[in-house]
Amino acid sequence: MGQRIIYPDPKTGGVAVVIPAPNSPLTMNQLAERVVPSNTPFKIIDESEVPSDRTFRDAWEYSE
Repeated sequence: MGQRIIYPDPKTGGVAVVIPAPNSPLTMNQLAERVVPSNTPFKIIDESEVPSDRTFRDAWEYSE
């Protein structure tokens, strides 16, 4: 299974989900350094942890 980066999105108040490009040469930590805003907590999770039902996507919350 693949991995995803999640972090609280300061613009929307929701959760941002970063999906790496196939065959990316970057590690997940390197990708997080590039895309996650500075001083923002993030997690690297398994893609199975991201809900497949997007109906209430705006209600997703980030917790550490």
